[in-house]
Amino acid sequence: MTDRRTELAENLARVEERIAAACAAAGRAREDVTLIVVTKTYPASDVRILAELGVRHVAENRDQDAAPKAAACADLDLTWHFVGQLQTNKVRSVAGYAQVVQSVDRLKLVSALSTAAVRAGRELDCLLQVALDAEAGERGERGGVAPEGVEELAAAVDDAPGLRLRGLMTVAPLAGPYAGRQRAAFERLMEFSSHLRVNRPAANMVSAGMSADLEDAVAAGATHVRIGTAVLGVRPRLG
Repeated sequence: MTDRRTELAENLARVEERIAAACAAAGRAREDVTLIVVTKTYPASDVRILAELGVRHVAENRDQDAAPKAAACADLDLTWHFVGQLQTNKVRSVAGYAQVVQSVDRLKLVSALSTAAVRAGRELDCLLQVALDAEAGERGERGGVAPEGVEELAAAVDDAPGLRLRGLMTVAPLAGPYAGRQRAAFERLMEFSSHLRVNRPAANMVSAGMSADLEDAVAAGATHVRIGTAVLGVRPRLG
């Protein structure tokens, strides 16, 4: 446990240095960027160590891993983010522990999340996942709504009991015009965010950037970065 704590502390310090340097280079204050540590495939014991080291935001992408982990860490002062593609049959479970769902990408999911949130007596913060590799009316390879569908989805969240629209999320696309162009992709997301905030000033979260491209995300203006490997190490293979 001591060795793992040392490893995580050193990794976290390196990531913190990268974020601070990226903020300085972009002329932004360090406190303008929130670090979310993506703990998928790693045990609750790692989450506890991270909490002791000052991490306050953690993320998961599979409900079957997240639900027991969140329950095991229920005593910790953490904000849980769900960042994976979400099936409607998992919504009731996710609504029980997640404070933020970052992967809202279709009307059916909005309806299911609203029903689950109301049933649980909770309010869920929602980010719309924008797929920069998707054609109109389609979803992206890694989930997400096509840019043309953002306004319709935003309006649906606005009208949904138990949900609060907080902003946008994207994953750097592997195909299409933005493949290999992370900085351009994140700048495009910021343009969508600006449009969204005209009538929804509270929807000011922009979640973008992971271990390999957090600097591009910070430079573009992201408010949240989702870091897994750079903090926790190379992930074990899933069986």
